[in-house]
Amino acid sequence: MATHPLTVLVIGATGSIGRLVVAEAIARGHTVRALVRDRAKGAQRLPADAELVVGDVTRPETLHEAVAGADAIVLTLGSFGTGASSPEAVDYAGVRNVLTALASLASLDGARPRVALMTSIGATTRSSSYGHLLEWKRRSERLVRASGLTYTIVRPGWFDMNGPDEQRLVFLQGDRRRSGGPADGRVARSDIARVLVAALTAPEAAGRTFELVAEQGAAPSDLGPLFAVLDQDPTGSLDAVRDEANMPLDTEPQRVRDDLDAVRARAAA
Repeated sequence: MATHPLTVLVIGATGSIGRLVVAEAIARGHTVRALVRDRAKGAQRLPADAELVVGDVTRPETLHEAVAGADAIVLTLGSFGTGASSPEAVDYAGVRNVLTALASLASLDGARPRVALMTSIGATTRSSSYGHLLEWKRRSERLVRASGLTYTIVRPGWFDMNGPDEQRLVFLQGDRRRSGGPADGRVARSDIARVLVAALTAPEAAGRTFELVAEQGAAPSDLGPLFAVLDQDPTGSLDAVRDEANMPLDTEPQRVRDDLDAVRARAAA
């Protein structure tokens, strides 16, 4: 159980990871608020203990009720199409819109919740069979780092492809595994949820970005030592510690640079 229970907002709550995050956070004693686009569907998929708030990350005006009063936010966004469901609209702009909604509230009540963002192993890959998905995920990371909020960014490996004897969690930094397949690393969805929720209250997880995989061995009983050996991201940096500098800001789309400028300006205000 959590020593200091939080009000945790889960965004992406009805997805395959988000549902597990909701359950994990409830099991740890937190009050859980789940952002859903359809209340009836949310009620079918999520535990009765979760508070449902209707909203859509692609519609910023619907997010204020969800973020108000949240002590922590877990983002497990995942796009699945084009247009309004594209990586830019969901994985990236969804994060931007949440940060914008938070900023509007912070001016009123000083709210500065802790953030745990899930992206992907290989997020710094520039050529990928996934098109621009990973680039938009990396851009979402940059927004979070620029926000001035306390954050943890988790880049999990391939979901649920680890064997029954591969339960030992390993935190990596530098994002050098780029085959684009399960050889980069595998990890159970339940362990991703466990790490995301644990990061919300672990002091050692603050300001850290890491890849999460499972290797042969037993599951750890305590995640604290794994967080503790991680290096913190450099203060003021848009990228994670030891990330390859292969996405220069001056080559980024103007709209992306404008978004970063706006996030930085709000953080400095």
